[in-house]
Amino acid sequence: MPTYTKDPDAIAALSAEEFYVTQESGTERPGTGKLLGNKEPGIYVDIVSGEPLFASADKYESGCGWPSFTKPIDNVTEHRDATLGMVRTEVRSRHGDSHLGHVFPDGPRDRGGLRYCINSASLRFVHRDNMEAEGYGDYLDQVEELS
Repeated sequence: MPTYTKDPDAIAALSAEEFYVTQESGTERPGTGKLLGNKEPGIYVDIVSGEPLFASADKYESGCGWPSFTKPIDNVTEHRDATLGMVRTEVRSRHGDSHLGHVFPDGPRDRGGLRYCINSASLRFVHRDNMEAEGYGDYLDQVEELS
């Protein structure tokens, strides 16, 4: 089983927006994220630690302007966030401690009712075809089959 950590080299390689989102708990502008419209099969991993976070099978179009998922694969922690004059539930990666986004109770009822609203800037997508080679083969059963 791989060990995932907050990698200083990965942090040094982040773009300004990726750093702002993951390390300073920022938010990318809605509708601008590189992974918002991605419909390919695979998994989404923390851009800093590489830990697996979300499967494409759990991604859906919520209309909120950020990639949305009904549930995490693993490696996600939740924290109370009282910034911006409201109380929300922040989502962070367990080992990389990257800010990912927030979770809300307005997701699809038939899929658990949660909406994990996640910044593209905090994620790296690993296509199903590359998962085994990149060490994510254990998660292939959580990704839909290729058509």
